[in-house]
Amino acid sequence: MELSGWRLVSRASLGKLGVQEGSPYVVRDIQFILDRLPTIRQTADELRDTLLANLIMIGEIPAPTFNEAARVQFLLQRFTECGLQNCSADEKGNGIGLLPGADPARTILLSAPVDTFVSDDVDQAIQLEKDRVIGPFVGDNCLALAAMTSLPTLLDRLQIHLKSHVIFLAAAQSLNRGNLGGLRFFLAHPPWPIVNGICLEGVQLGRLNHICLGMRRGEIVCRLPDNYDWMQFGKSGSIVPMSDVISQISRISLPQRPLTSLVLGSIHGGISYHNIARETRLGFELRSESSEILTRIEEEIRDITLSEASRTGMQFELDIFTRREPGGIGISHPLVKSAQAIQEKLEIVPMLYSTTSALAAHCDLRIPSVTLGITMGERSHELDEIKEWAPLPPMAQGMAQLVGLLLAIDGGLCDDVK
Repeated sequence: MELSGWRLVSRASLGKLGVQEGSPYVVRDIQFILDRLPTIRQTADELRDTLLANLIMIGEIPAPTFNEAARVQFLLQRFTECGLQNCSADEKGNGIGLLPGADPARTILLSAPVDTFVSDDVDQAIQLEKDRVIGPFVGDNCLALAAMTSLPTLLDRLQIHLKSHVIFLAAAQSLNRGNLGGLRFFLAHPPWPIVNGICLEGVQLGRLNHICLGMRRGEIVCRLPDNYDWMQFGKSGSIVPMSDVISQISRISLPQRPLTSLVLGSIHGGISYHNIARETRLGFELRSESSEILTRIEEEIRDITLSEASRTGMQFELDIFTRREPGGIGISHPLVKSAQAIQEKLEIVPMLYSTTSALAAHCDLRIPSVTLGITMGERSHELDEIKEWAPLPPMAQGMAQLVGLLLAIDGGLCDDVK
């Protein structure tokens, strides 16, 4: 497939949606939007090459957390080429662009994480096949960035001129120890009041997250101290004490309601068969619908490590580097209802479930927001490689739902009148 047409497309003389050039797009009701979704989807499909070109160029720029500057600079260049204004990076390294509207009192925030888990020495080549695209972290979250970068061109082709400002945010420092640092910083210093937010993820198409689980993600480190008393504590190394910690953690009572889960996801220790391990690390993630339960279990884990340190003479460190609180909007909120109607019209099966994504930062400030996916996708885990693949045809549906929801928010159809 030839990747062409990724530059800004000129407006046609007549809008495909029957709107005069330069005039705000007036939304009457949700049916007005639903009737126009087939045209929006067709136009999005015609601009698939634009989306794929952006995906490949973005995806092949390494952006490990705290080192996203090169990718952000490219995105700012694309924002400028696509006609966005005030394109710049802020103190946290976020990439920001503005699609201005007639009414700055209403601002919509469109965001996607800009960082990935990979380091800058990993091959991030993306392969384009007939019906799918393959590469590391295509769906998480390069495709979302490509969708955001392609959106101004799609709106331009459709001659849609929103009344609201739309801020395009490539959020830095989002993953793991970043703890949504870029997004949280921006939300603490917004240039205009934000009425609604849309968090973009590459996959899965149909996701309609409106509620966040609380979450604690962290690491327990067991180290052999320099002054370790071999005569008193023996020569077990750090692995055996860590196994005792794991055994005690596994006995922590987890309630079924509120929904709570504790995953011990990784363990690393030692360097050889014949030497005792001087350090062992255990990675875990705790989720719950209740802040109180999160606090209780965190304290139980802390007590377990302190007790084991006292018993074994080892150094234990509990490092919780990601904290998110439960929150969100109800399923009956107009934003959720509008998004659901748009998805169903596009033959997308809505998937409403709780998440621990960037939506949490919106929930903390009570900004009504949802998370949407652009296409379907799968991930394969090898010993030293992660690859993702995403089918091409559903991407037009994903882009059309995004435009439809922007129109609904812009028209005031997602305002909570309570």
